[in-house]
Amino acid sequence: MSGCPLSVEDVAWFREGGATMPGAVRRAARDLAERLGLGASRASEIALAVTEAAENVHRHSVDGAVLLRALRTGGRAGVELVTVDHGPGMANVAASRRDGVSSTGTLGIGLGVIERVSDAFDLHSVPDRGTVLTARFWAGGPPEGAPGHVLERVGGVTRPITGEQVCGDAWAARETNGMLMVMVCDGLGHGPLAADASAAAVEAFCTSDRTEPELVMDVLHRALRRTRGGAAAVVRVDPRRRTASFCGVGNIAGALVREDGRSGMTCVPGIVGHQMRRLRSFDYPLDGVGALVLHSDGLTERWQPSALPGMLDRSPLVVAGQLLREAGVRRDDAAVVAVSGAW
Repeated sequence: MSGCPLSVEDVAWFREGGATMPGAVRRAARDLAERLGLGASRASEIALAVTEAAENVHRHSVDGAVLLRALRTGGRAGVELVTVDHGPGMANVAASRRDGVSSTGTLGIGLGVIERVSDAFDLHSVPDRGTVLTARFWAGGPPEGAPGHVLERVGGVTRPITGEQVCGDAWAARETNGMLMVMVCDGLGHGPLAADASAAAVEAFCTSDRTEPELVMDVLHRALRRTRGGAAAVVRVDPRRRTASFCGVGNIAGALVREDGRSGMTCVPGIVGHQMRRLRSFDYPLDGVGALVLHSDGLTERWQPSALPGMLDRSPLVVAGQLLREAGVRRDDAAVVAVSGAW
């Protein structure tokens, strides 16, 4: 199997800015569901669940935001929701998911509604740090084979620099000959031209059937020659050998994450599309590794898994969201991708 079985299209980030935010999120969710052909009834259910999530961000959080995006895989389309905030967090997540539990005197049915309406739901919260919630909504249930699907083993989030509508960072994943391949690209600069570079990288990655990371990087190099170029990294996860092979150029960080710490992966200087030295892949054992993470320099290196207990037990998308919340900066485009459950 080759090609990218999962297409992710960011629709909008909604930052907490007052009482109008939940209404804006509701309208965007309904419009997206209808545009994707999910039907009027399912669109209404999705709008209800997404509104509850946005109300929670508005009522309970500090510096919260809501991301809506479109998912496409195997001829199916769905809506994905991600919320992130910087506190106050939940002391008891299990209790908060039960109907009737509220800290502000409301009915306390928000999380229950989201979980019941969604086809996939996950949540991770750290008191005094923040919460990440994710949900996926399909028409007629999740795609066939979803438990083993790439979207269950890889999760990523991008966010544009403050003031921009498009993000110059992008990521993609594919499965080829039993190997899980993941790519992250940070187009030089910001705005549409940076987004063009990262889009060219995604297209080249998804249409290639190469599984050697350095050869995939060469494919990206040729594809980005017509753009301003960028930083990029490719990782191959071999589930049989329980190893990861990594090849990166520029400021893409790779990390092998365990509960008690993380170790970095080697990236070399250069600009993909314009100036690259001779490429080499580096191999890393995955035994004992909870997650493999790739991110652009829109995240700082100042994050430690020990500050986010239980994170590695959650889905890859929640891991990516927590790291964006923990280490993302507003003065740059950001991309973070997490891989887990793949070895």
